[in-house]
Amino acid sequence: MNRKRDLLIGAIFVVLIAALAIGQRFLESRAVAEAAGVQAPMFEVDPLWPKPLPNHWILGMTIGVSADAQDHIWIIHRQQTLEPKEVYATTDPPGSSCCLPAPPVLEYDQAGNLIGHWGGKGQGYEWPDSNHGITVDYKGNVWIGGNGRGMPPGGAARGGAGRGQGAAPDESQTSGTLGYFHDSMIMKFTQDGKFVMQIGKVGASKGSNDVENLRLPAKIFVDKNTNEVYVADGYGNHRVIVYDADTGKYKRHWGAYGNKPDDTNLGPYNPDAPPAQQFRNPVHCAELANDGLLYVCDRVNDRIQVFKKDGTFVKEVFIAKRTLGDGSVWDIAFSKDPQQKYIYLADGANEKVYVMLRATLEILTSFGDGGRQPGQFYAVHSIATDSKGNIYTTETYRGQRVQRFLYKGLGSVTKPDQGTVWPKK
Repeated sequence: MNRKRDLLIGAIFVVLIAALAIGQRFLESRAVAEAAGVQAPMFEVDPLWPKPLPNHWILGMTIGVSADAQDHIWIIHRQQTLEPKEVYATTDPPGSSCCLPAPPVLEYDQAGNLIGHWGGKGQGYEWPDSNHGITVDYKGNVWIGGNGRGMPPGGAARGGAGRGQGAAPDESQTSGTLGYFHDSMIMKFTQDGKFVMQIGKVGASKGSNDVENLRLPAKIFVDKNTNEVYVADGYGNHRVIVYDADTGKYKRHWGAYGNKPDDTNLGPYNPDAPPAQQFRNPVHCAELANDGLLYVCDRVNDRIQVFKKDGTFVKEVFIAKRTLGDGSVWDIAFSKDPQQKYIYLADGANEKVYVMLRATLEILTSFGDGGRQPGQFYAVHSIATDSKGNIYTTETYRGQRVQRFLYKGLGSVTKPDQGTVWPKK
């Protein structure tokens, strides 16, 4: 009797184990099926783009990228951030045959050939002390900003340098600080480098409610429907400001949540504190979508805030909210479908690009990892897309490069972080 009971219990146990195994396989299959139902743009790095620069030229901190109407790719970098051992050829007499800083503004074609270059100090204008960001507008004009403090006339430079020789101060050194700032302007050029216009005067900023001057502006966007220029202003101020793109006439400005901006020092970012009612430095991007929504990178606060064109606050989302230091929200670009269904967000602290659904601001997946190899990042700083949907990124600090990621169409999301998206054999 006991033997029969033991056999019955054993049989029941075996059946239960089998049922659990089947159930586990069912759940796993369901999870894969559900994941396969989520589609997102897929990319792989193009390790052979761009081609090597001529003339023993090399890049310093590379802090801006833009695609023009011909799908030419424009980048801007900081010559002065190269270390002495990187530019032996600049000494007198030359210490070696290599290397030299490339001109600040470089233009590439789709094949990766360098087809244009210019920039730096010239007659009739003052070049930024630390250039920052580049935008080619719908008319073909090239806009740049800057985040350099420089040296006040007759005095010493205020504040320390950031990471890297000649670097601009980091956000902790600019937040809530008034004083001399050389780069209180944005600059407009033709594509061959001819100076067109400057908004703001060097060293003239009076703070976040000064409508005539900027203060360390990070990035620019020009609205083709209204011919207005939106400025993420930026490393010194705490606002978005809008001007007429032809005349430079002031239109409007606002801070976080549409509030009037002020320059009160908020102290270090605390992810457990209530959301800050003002932007921290830097306000790092202000990108306008086709439907008229403006997406603002509040970098150190780890958030994107969305506004209407008039500054009315719409919504916000926090990204990797416990990211400290440099913050997680560095720059954004939109997918090239008419609805701009997706946002691509560069995160130079966590070293990845997030693929997000623009309607909900939900992260679908991400790619990238820290490192020096193609497809990896060291301080991925700026991001842009061309008409084919390819992504271009630049890297600041010691990253010092531009990369291209080829659009491979929509694919099933099988994991949240894809890591290095290396070409498939």
